[in-house]
Amino acid sequence: MARALFYCDHHEIPLPEGHKFPKHKYRLLREALRRDGVFQFMEAPMADPDDIRAAHDPAYVKGFLEGTLPPAAIRRIGFPWSPGLVKRTLASVGGTLSAVEQAFETGWGGTLAGGTHHAFYAEGSGFCVFNDFAVSIAKIRRDARARRFAIIDLDVHQGDGTALLFEKDPEVLTLSLHGRNNFPFRKQRSKIDIEFADKTSDAEYLAMLRDVLPRVAEFAPEFVFFQSGVDALASDALGRLSLTHEGLRERDLMVFDLVRSMGTPLVITLGGGYSHPIELTAEAHAGTFRAAAATFPR
Repeated sequence: MARALFYCDHHEIPLPEGHKFPKHKYRLLREALRRDGVFQFMEAPMADPDDIRAAHDPAYVKGFLEGTLPPAAIRRIGFPWSPGLVKRTLASVGGTLSAVEQAFETGWGGTLAGGTHHAFYAEGSGFCVFNDFAVSIAKIRRDARARRFAIIDLDVHQGDGTALLFEKDPEVLTLSLHGRNNFPFRKQRSKIDIEFADKTSDAEYLAMLRDVLPRVAEFAPEFVFFQSGVDALASDALGRLSLTHEGLRERDLMVFDLVRSMGTPLVITLGGGYSHPIELTAEAHAGTFRAAAATFPR
């Protein structure tokens, strides 16, 4: 049976002309993977707001769902509010929660969205409304399925919301490899932060990742999340690093080999990707899931 991946690109987000968010990459990614014939695709269900409230300020959740957040809060998120944005946001979190269920059943799960690592407890930021890692961990803990987690965040932008949410939680390891001079300009403190100068290439990046990944194994997590942003590509309009598609594939295989050696359930989410043309981003994201399919049994 083909591996299921969860998607939410059928929920349209109305955006003004010229908006930076690459909403078309999600459908392009799903179409590219569908042509491979390796995966099946399932519409992500909408997350239960009660699950979201377990990880976020209930007043913030209510304000977003009802469209009553102050204009400054909406600007910080980066999207104009709309009912379509609400549906897409709930489905994005729901896709990650569904991938969690699949990971517990089969060893790994994937969603063609998620990775919303800039969302804080009581506010969104950087195109992230709710933090799907925090929501997922809260639910897993409530269900008494795991206590100890690692979040491997390889987006070029630091996962500042994730870092702050788990800064004082000794049972969540947050690892972030990101650009030193990139958004967010006020960094938070992950458990492990690795910063790169502009124009960093494959060799330096992969050497640092190779050195730091054993610390994840030493932490002995019971569940791993992989935020697999591809905005470190040299072609990325917002990334400022200089990785190649081959470098990203090696990055992904290093993560997957580590998780396979630990025998730990894994969820793969997307993250950023803003290449011109956007097809380069979709192809890089597809490479992550192809590498996972090549590493893990169905």
